[in-house]
Amino acid sequence: MDTASSFAFTSENQHREANGVHDYIKERTIRIGHYVVETKKTVRMIAKEFGVSKSTVHKDLTERLPEINADLANQVKQILEYHKSVRHIRGGEATRKKYKLARENQQKQNQNKEQLD
Repeated sequence: MDTASSFAFTSENQHREANGVHDYIKERTIRIGHYVVETKKTVRMIAKEFGVSKSTVHKDLTERLPEINADLANQVKQILEYHKSVRHIRGGEATRKKYKLARENQQKQNQNKEQLD
């Protein structure tokens, strides 16, 4: 790339950055916002499905979306607040399942040992 085209490329990027968020980020933010409203899925699930980090999804939804589409951002905010209010319950369920599975595996191992003896 020669100096002139390099300058044009840099100028274009600076212009885009000066005008706010890149177009592809805006599009992703809006898509994720609509997806949250339609599916009510958690940030973790959405991040996995969209192939981005949880931090990116959270930033898109809490910082970028209000600037792009305030109505959609308010709908998303209600869903995120609900998820936050029940996360301790989901965490407790996950822990209970984890230890139940560990107990069952230990019981199977004990039964196998008894059969071998």
